[in-house]
Amino acid sequence: MTTIIHPTRQTRSHRTVRTTTSAQWRKPLYDCQDQDGALKLVVYVPGVEGSGVNIEARGPDLVVSARKTQFVRVNFEALHLEPSQRDYRLNLRLGRGYAYEAMGAEIHQGVLTITLPKRSATAAADSRLRVA
Repeated sequence: MTTIIHPTRQTRSHRTVRTTTSAQWRKPLYDCQDQDGALKLVVYVPGVEGSGVNIEARGPDLVVSARKTQFVRVNFEALHLEPSQRDYRLNLRLGRGYAYEAMGAEIHQGVLTITLPKRSATAAADSRLRVA
């Protein structure tokens, strides 16, 4: 006796493109030091080179993304990444009291150092939104 089982759903013959989710990122260790005229932020991102670092200021938030250099074959797609293989992303709400446009950063052996100068009291007052 022969039994024929029909598939209940259609199978896809192509691969789907995965989008970046929060599960693909891990939060790095960091340290904030308040200095006289600036905030020094030290972020530990082992395995990351300078070309893989992206620092953005989005309003009062500072977003640091650091991607590791990964050597993978062209036809290879990972089904699961161990936590140690994931890239880094750090979201910090620092406020509007810092001059993000004058920010300085350097990386040396996986230690990213970001220096954010503080704004003067008059410059901080001018940056507020005015409602007519």
